[in-house]
Amino acid sequence: MLDSAPASIVEIREAGLETRGRNDTLTKFSKRTEWNTEESALARAHRDRVQAGLPLADLTASNPTRCGFDYGARLLEPLTDSPALDYDPQPLGLEKAREAVCAYYAEHGEVVSPDRVVLTTSTSEAYSFLFRLLCDPDAEVVAPQPGYPLFDFLAVLDNVRIKGAPLVYDHGWQIEPEGFRRVLSPDTRAIVLVHPNNPTGHFTKRWEAEELAKLCRERGLALIVDEVFLDYGFGENRAESFAVGLEDVDVYVVSGLSKIAGLPQMKAAWIVATGPHATEAMARLEVIADTFLSMNAPVQAAIPAWLEGRVNIQQQILRRVKTNLAELDVQLAQLDLVRRLEVEGGWYAVLRIPSLQSDEKTVLDLLARGAWVHPGYFFGMEESGWLVVSLLGRVEEFRTGVQVIVDYFRTHQGDNNCPVGPKQ
Repeated sequence: MLDSAPASIVEIREAGLETRGRNDTLTKFSKRTEWNTEESALARAHRDRVQAGLPLADLTASNPTRCGFDYGARLLEPLTDSPALDYDPQPLGLEKAREAVCAYYAEHGEVVSPDRVVLTTSTSEAYSFLFRLLCDPDAEVVAPQPGYPLFDFLAVLDNVRIKGAPLVYDHGWQIEPEGFRRVLSPDTRAIVLVHPNNPTGHFTKRWEAEELAKLCRERGLALIVDEVFLDYGFGENRAESFAVGLEDVDVYVVSGLSKIAGLPQMKAAWIVATGPHATEAMARLEVIADTFLSMNAPVQAAIPAWLEGRVNIQQQILRRVKTNLAELDVQLAQLDLVRRLEVEGGWYAVLRIPSLQSDEKTVLDLLARGAWVHPGYFFGMEESGWLVVSLLGRVEEFRTGVQVIVDYFRTHQGDNNCPVGPKQ
């Protein structure tokens, strides 16, 4: 899936998607690209601090290649193998690469056939392929909130509308089935899940999957499931993949090397199609993929080796995330005002904070003290009362950043009267 949007995307999300029309020259461009691309106050303040050379603990880290992990000296060797020199334009992707994806799911106990796999350059491209497969212009796709901000932009670029459905928090995050039902309309074509969710870290439970499957069967909807964080659960048992399918529901699982192998720079992802219309879906996806032929040969040739060797980087990332989560809990134990909400997996943690001012003001205050965090509204939460921190960063930097948060809230006392839950 998609874990953390680039700064420019987040800035635009903050400013809104509405047309700004600063002058008549904009009329030569499509309306779908009429975003406000001016630098936000948060981005400007962050840039000023970095350029001034002032210390800053980054608690928004999402790029594992810059977080001090050891990828080994031989990581790039598969790129030099002879198949990398051969151009074999296969729309679905090279068979050996697709077989490696199937082997990955076999380790999860799921049987996936290579003829049900489409390779893409990213999960963003996978979403775009699926929106084109499933949606006519102005169709709707339902996605849970809190959720990843990039969905809005992918949808707009494909002439699709995203409608939010609530996750609720009650001793842990969960879907609210009637909330999903209320936002469905005759224009709805699919429901999107992130498993586990970003940023809440909530894995979709069996009962939730059954409720959503019921909705899909009733309305003839497809289910798109983003599993990029699937291997980063905190429990002892391995999470189940939706690649196993749901009875009488068209399910499309998207994932990729960005998180699974900690290799966002390699630009390799995939779609797995299951369900009663999978054969027809694959025929159409093949045409879509053939139109772009975006996968390159060297990366496809290397996918088997990188997937086989993913355990090393996954173990390092899990150790880091769990260490930082434990550090967060130790430090937050000093406060009554801030609490960390339950998280089951992924790379992020959600903090409930006093709703005394806008989260943007809180983030600016923390930035001035040397810590950089996400306001919750970036992910569809209320404008006040939420922070999101990444657990991926280096341990010392993370410890320093959390100490800044703790020191700040020690001096900002008050009651938190907002209900626990995302914007509905």
